[in-house]
Amino acid sequence: MSGESAILAGDQAPSTPRLPPAPGRVRARIMAILVLALPLFGQTFHYMKDLMPLWALSKALPLLSLPLAAPLFRQPRLPMVRQVLATFLWLVLVPSFVATFTFGQDFFTGITAQVKLLPMLYVFSFLGFLMMVKPTLRELTAAFLTWGFLTFALLVLLWALVPQNWYSGVYAFGSSPLFSMDNRGNRIRMPMYFGIITIFYCYRRFLGDRSLVWLFGALAGFLLTLLVVKTRAMIVGIAGVVVIDSFAAAGALTRVALLFAAPAGLVGLFSFGYLATMFSVDSSTGFDVRWKTITKAIDFLGVDPLRWLFGVGTISPTSADSLFSYFDHFFFLADITWLGIIFEFGLIGAILILFYELRGLLFCRQLMAGIGRNTFIGSLRDYILYVIIISNLYPPTLTPGETAVILAIFVYVWRSLAQDAPEDDA
Repeated sequence: MSGESAILAGDQAPSTPRLPPAPGRVRARIMAILVLALPLFGQTFHYMKDLMPLWALSKALPLLSLPLAAPLFRQPRLPMVRQVLATFLWLVLVPSFVATFTFGQDFFTGITAQVKLLPMLYVFSFLGFLMMVKPTLRELTAAFLTWGFLTFALLVLLWALVPQNWYSGVYAFGSSPLFSMDNRGNRIRMPMYFGIITIFYCYRRFLGDRSLVWLFGALAGFLLTLLVVKTRAMIVGIAGVVVIDSFAAAGALTRVALLFAAPAGLVGLFSFGYLATMFSVDSSTGFDVRWKTITKAIDFLGVDPLRWLFGVGTISPTSADSLFSYFDHFFFLADITWLGIIFEFGLIGAILILFYELRGLLFCRQLMAGIGRNTFIGSLRDYILYVIIISNLYPPTLTPGETAVILAIFVYVWRSLAQDAPEDDA
């Protein structure tokens, strides 16, 4: 493939340095570094307070890892980094300033309410990390899949070995215990970033190779997510991406068949067990709490266009006050997803967050047009699509580092492979 064909629109392809030549086998030292680093950058432990040391490290890592971004200062202009930086600064500074008027807290206290956005900085630190470590695409693929398969193996082991009394049916609002029990039965709330990317990878390999082994791998991962993790948003997102990928890979006649088969299959899937309650308004599903939060949020925004445009911020967890006490209600902005984002960041902030995800999709399309088909890159693109699909159930502001890691990989591959043919499709 000529170097010119890999130059992305509006960006000048760099000439040096490139990825190291793809070795016949992955390098053990590079693999060890990647396997150790990926779960931290991928926010695996970000909400696992039961593992306190790793939880604390995950919370601090966005700032601790910033020195890794130093190599970026020696590079020519890189795609996406300015958009990410501008988005991050707006989302942190503007709501913090607005909240000084809305909730009467000082500006610096307001900034502490935005710690959830700090993992967006992984676009810079993880990109710098990749530039220093210089892994090949094969090594990146192997590291991601290693954690994906380990995730599913651990799910099976925990499901088989954990005693019933470890599952908690009563826990504090806002907490997410690893082992819980609710109207869906026993659940293991395993972080599934690498697992879901592995499902997409296996399914893409099946679409490309037509090998039933890859289809079995994707199906096994999906069933474990469906029957053990039992998170509705995950099932919605995985099903949506699979349908879209199937449609994109199909021929004309198959697409016509899919237009009839896919809706029937989705209706059947969401008639299954706990998924059938997805659209229920029963109090056991928490609908009444979410509805009350929606009405209170809309009433608070009122008819003031500035509140809708810029948001009203939020109350920092370090403050003596809280949204719960302020509204006299279990007021979780995450429960109302995009309305919660508009409440805190305004319509401008919501658009910036959406463009943060969409830019990844668009850039991946340009990248794959230049380097050719690559299953791993495609599975990362699928994960961004997954995030967008489930964003009305699980807000993207809770784990922005997942997308940040993917964007960093896209920029790294663009920078390193712009004048090279892609490696064989790992």
